[in-house]
Amino acid sequence: MIQPVILCGGSGTRLWPLSREQMPKQFLRLTSSQSLLQQTLDRLTGLTTSSPIIMGHQAHRFLMAEQLREIGQEARIVLEPEGRNTAPAIACAALLASDAGEDPLLLVLPADHVIGDMHAFQDSVNKAISLAEEGYLVTFGVVPTHPETGYGYIACGEALGNGQKLTAFIEKPNSQRATELIEQGNTLWNSGMFLLRASTYLGQLKRLQPAMLAACQKAVGLAQRDLDFLRLDEQAFCACASDSIDYAVMEHCSNAAVVSLDAQWSDIGSFDALWNIATPDKAGNVTQGDALLEATTDSLVIAEHRLVATLGVKDLIVVETPDSVLVAHRDRAQEVKQLVAALTQAGRSEPQLAPQVHRPWGSFQAIDSGGRHQVKHITVKPGGRLSLQRHHHRAEHWVVVSGTARVTVEERCFLVSENQSTYIPIGALHRLENPGKIPLELIEVQSGAYLGEDDIERLDDVYARQND
Repeated sequence: MIQPVILCGGSGTRLWPLSREQMPKQFLRLTSSQSLLQQTLDRLTGLTTSSPIIMGHQAHRFLMAEQLREIGQEARIVLEPEGRNTAPAIACAALLASDAGEDPLLLVLPADHVIGDMHAFQDSVNKAISLAEEGYLVTFGVVPTHPETGYGYIACGEALGNGQKLTAFIEKPNSQRATELIEQGNTLWNSGMFLLRASTYLGQLKRLQPAMLAACQKAVGLAQRDLDFLRLDEQAFCACASDSIDYAVMEHCSNAAVVSLDAQWSDIGSFDALWNIATPDKAGNVTQGDALLEATTDSLVIAEHRLVATLGVKDLIVVETPDSVLVAHRDRAQEVKQLVAALTQAGRSEPQLAPQVHRPWGSFQAIDSGGRHQVKHITVKPGGRLSLQRHHHRAEHWVVVSGTARVTVEERCFLVSENQSTYIPIGALHRLENPGKIPLELIEVQSGAYLGEDDIERLDDVYARQND
């Protein structure tokens, strides 16, 4: 039996402004009606697997749970208090997978990849099983289609069953070096996917990184249940070194193997990668949303919120969201990460905050704001229930545009239907619920001296939240 381990903690900074800290790329619907996480889980269909373990950041716990609910997927969601890279995440998953005395093969998959040929992917997984059962730590190397500077490479050695001996990891090369690696013919792209037995990995970690293993054992041993989630112990996990499995283990062990993967794979690590996997029009353009292109070639244009028009340009990336617009040359797609770092350094909120903020009860999106007012569009799922709360600096006016709201204000509880409104004074204890069968849509107008999201005192919350 294979135990899937889905690594769901990536940030996707090179896809800003689509990908944000609050809404990273694994939760986005970039290539289909399903998110990248949902596609990763669907990819397991046809393999003999147990219920997946999903390792993700605690800030995204309700996003993970909601996206699993949408596709009817059961999983064990494990919450990391902060990102510590792949080696500790896999170690904790291995410990949890072994807690009932079992020793499964772990199929480790990042949650933010695209694979066009699911059957070829599953064929490579099945080929790797015999090597993993023999005690090899198996990674999957993607057959390269062009010299790529955005991926690391794997050097392959002698034949080994259905795979080859892994001889070296190569960091992301420059253009000339990437061309040389392709011409050598014995290198593959590093996919970041693995198949390995839990005890084999933990044994290597004990030999190579004993402090990391001890920290992970403590984090798992002191983990606490929180609703349907398992929270790793914060102090123990954060004391762990932040290292990738490649750096911490794979580069230093003699039992590393690689199985080739030729399955239309992409890690969607940049906008250029998104352009590459799409089907361009006759002018080489890829568009999403309301876009009008004239005398434009070989460009990617994404419009989320309004019309985007281009004229007389080529090789551009144009991405429009409700609060930000990115314009970049396609040759500079890998440098968006540096742009995000500069925005963060400047104290801007756009790298972190998403235009649409998701909550376990639904979502909200800012429409307008000023010195003493803010307008939001709020959506509450059927059965959704906000916390019983009060605000010390703002009043709120709610106007229902679709559905029916159950509103509590102090001792009163009443229904508000379409085209009706209600007012929440400063300091009043209140709650909003959707008792209906369709989503509740409303416009909230806030007014007051301070409109920050932290002006909230929760007295009761069915989702057991503290600060989010």
